[in-house]
Amino acid sequence: MPALRIVFFGTADLARTSLAALAGQPKIEVAAVVTQPDRPKGRDLKRQPSPVKQEAIARKLPVMQPDRARNPEFVQALAALNPDLIVVAAYGQILPPTILSLPHYGCLNVHASLLPKYRGAAPIQWAIIEGETGTGVTIMKMDAGLDTGDILTQQSTPIRPSDNAESLHDRLAKMGAELLLQTIPQYVAGTITPRPQPIQGATYARKITKEDGHLKWTDPARSLLNRVRAFTPWPGAFSFLPGEPKQPLLKIWEADVAGECSGRPGEILRADKTGIIVACGEGALRLTQVQREGGRRLPAHDFLAGYHLEPGQTFGSRAEQELRKAHT
Repeated sequence: MPALRIVFFGTADLARTSLAALAGQPKIEVAAVVTQPDRPKGRDLKRQPSPVKQEAIARKLPVMQPDRARNPEFVQALAALNPDLIVVAAYGQILPPTILSLPHYGCLNVHASLLPKYRGAAPIQWAIIEGETGTGVTIMKMDAGLDTGDILTQQSTPIRPSDNAESLHDRLAKMGAELLLQTIPQYVAGTITPRPQPIQGATYARKITKEDGHLKWTDPARSLLNRVRAFTPWPGAFSFLPGEPKQPLLKIWEADVAGECSGRPGEILRADKTGIIVACGEGALRLTQVQREGGRRLPAHDFLAGYHLEPGQTFGSRAEQELRKAHT
């Protein structure tokens, strides 16, 4: 039996793991890899290849980088590859019907949630934000909607209290790649019956922005802790330190709920070797690992050795900072 010709669409790190798994299979031929164009990154804004492009180059696989997947010239070039199957993981664009109908076996997608929950761009982060105790991966047959296609297989995993977006991402990436390798031969052989997603329980996980990391101290401590976990490593949970004339930004890497403590939201209740305890709308949050803007990531007690904080001071907000700028 000839090798199954697959074109792989992906951009982010999650997709890189699936590409590596497919490329290592003797009965699969990765005919091409489609990824987003190189984007400016870093302080010098130098264009950088996506993680998937880096993997493809390392494996000497052909790379295609259309600005838009629906461009007629790209669709024509894709058709010329005559793929048996298209596999998509964290690509970043919705594929048009002209592509979905190209391969004999259609298009499969690796999605990092138990669909229909958390369709969309950021399922890992939103599962943590919403306090879910479990999540998983879904292999689905794609249709024209946003993560609305029929489910082929699913696998679940608990969300541990110690998990952040990075650790959960890495676990789901590995699970998704393994489940993909199990699913493809069964799907091609016709031994898996696709099942429509249930209508009830569908939710949408919108794209995360940098501003989402700004902590609102009026929220309950448990909700803020979930945001710290969900936004590690990117975009990072943050607040603004007390200080004049400018409030320095403080990135919060690790924290825990400090229990029943009372104070005005944002008020520093303690700042010592045990951490920085900040009052919230309900309870308090203990900051245990932090990073001042332009500084190094430090345990809270080391940070306090170089930056004095005391009870009664209050963490600021971006709005307060902008208001201060306008009057100086």
